[in-house]
Amino acid sequence: MTSFKVLLSNLSLLLAGALALLAGCHSASRPAPVSLQFTRIPPAGEGGPDKVDTIAGRATGLKPGQQIVLFAKADAWWVQPLANQPYTTVQSDGTWSSTTHLGMEYAALVVDPGYQPPAVTGSLPNVGGPVIAISTVPGTGGPIKAVVTTVHFSGYDWKVRSAVNDRGGVTRSYDPANASVDGKGFLHLRITKRANDWICSEVSLTRSLGFGTYLFSVHDTSELEAAAALSMFTWSDEGADQNHREMDINLSRWGDPGSKNAEYVVQPYYVPANVSRFLVPSGPLTLSFRWQSGNLSFETTRGAARSAAATPLAAHVFTSGVPAPGEETAHMNFCAFGYAKVPLQHEAEVVIEKFQYLP
Repeated sequence: MTSFKVLLSNLSLLLAGALALLAGCHSASRPAPVSLQFTRIPPAGEGGPDKVDTIAGRATGLKPGQQIVLFAKADAWWVQPLANQPYTTVQSDGTWSSTTHLGMEYAALVVDPGYQPPAVTGSLPNVGGPVIAISTVPGTGGPIKAVVTTVHFSGYDWKVRSAVNDRGGVTRSYDPANASVDGKGFLHLRITKRANDWICSEVSLTRSLGFGTYLFSVHDTSELEAAAALSMFTWSDEGADQNHREMDINLSRWGDPGSKNAEYVVQPYYVPANVSRFLVPSGPLTLSFRWQSGNLSFETTRGAARSAAATPLAAHVFTSGVPAPGEETAHMNFCAFGYAKVPLQHEAEVVIEKFQYLP
């Protein structure tokens, strides 16, 4: 009997040990919880395109392929740093860093591969599905206003861009010093070199004009390198449903010396029927488009002033995909194309003699 009790006792001990071992193995196979924190928080700000700062943090417990999506809250939550660049990579040591436009609050999300964040949203998504973790933090200090530089050109006030942008294919920096108006009232836009980066220039109207004729009188651009791009276009931050109401006149070979050097575009550009490419000669040009409901008519003529008797060098009419007005503004951007077959080699400058708007 005693031997039987000892046997039972030993069996109980063995069973308890086995259960403990199984529990330990199960515990060891359980993935560590995701930890998400901020290590650098930008100041609180009113938002807008003219001021950016650095935001950084650390994330641990991530699975392969998971990334960070950042938002900044102004009137709503805006994905950062750009709508078409919404993902921030987590480094092997768990750190992450990005630029962000200012907001009153900031949010970081850990998301699975394939998650498509909204460009702007009234409220953040909930944890669940492809959203693994969320952390929010208020901006530091009191609210600050972005410092906006303006120039007065052709009777209008224009905001000078200082924040990064991805126009031209890659994210580029902008320097307000690269846009200026000379004593004759001509606008100068420059591309300059800083370390290994090309620094661009852009101005945008401070008011929306809507339907009408937009004319840009430009000095000779025939000697520009193939990777330099002068774009005259409309844009609305709020118009994502209409491709941001973007309509373009581009003077560029897009990095290919054998390509034509100008084009008219109604977005999206990847639809072949939305692009009309052509060649412009040396000398001053007047490039224009007349925007009406369902109709967008482009024209290019020689000289710094358009004459009714002048024969157009190029013209094209779009009747499909023409947006309706809605808080869009006219922009002029001069930058280096990011995916050039022959990259930009030298600094460059263009001169826009005049802008006109005719209702």
